[in-house]
This record gives sequence, C-alpha cells and structure tokens, in this order.
Amino acid sequence: MHSVRPPSVRALLLGAIPFAAMCFSVSLWDRVEPRILGLPFNLAWLVGWIVLTSVCLAIAYRVETAGEKK
Repeated sequence: MHSVRPPSVRALLLGAIPFAAMCFSVSLWDRVEPRILGLPFNLAWLVGWIVLTSVCLAIAYRVETAGEKK
C-alpha cells in the first residue's frame, strides 16, 4: 500500500501560477482590443492560460514524480 504524501511547495506554486494569472490580473486584460487571431484580447488571454495551465500542471507532475524514480 502506498502512503499519500502532501505536495511539494514547488508543485503548489506551479499550480498557483495559472490561478493567479486568470483571477488576479483582470484589470490587465479586461478589454476587447487588440484582437489576437480574431479573438478579443480578454478571450485570447483566458484561452492562452487554459493551454498554459496544462503545461504548468505537467511540470508540477514531473516535479512530484522525480523523487519517486528508483
């Protein structure tokens, strides 16, 4: 049976980056112009961070599993 250990601080910080980028930066991207690939800037910002969230979580997964390799 495997014991469950808490996540590392690095993994938690990597998970917090997209959260902060989407929630606490509204005043930076709350506008329609310019358009990026035909999308209003605010929608392009959110779509970009949805993609980058996967990247951040993949890196966090690697950080967590790096210590388990034998």
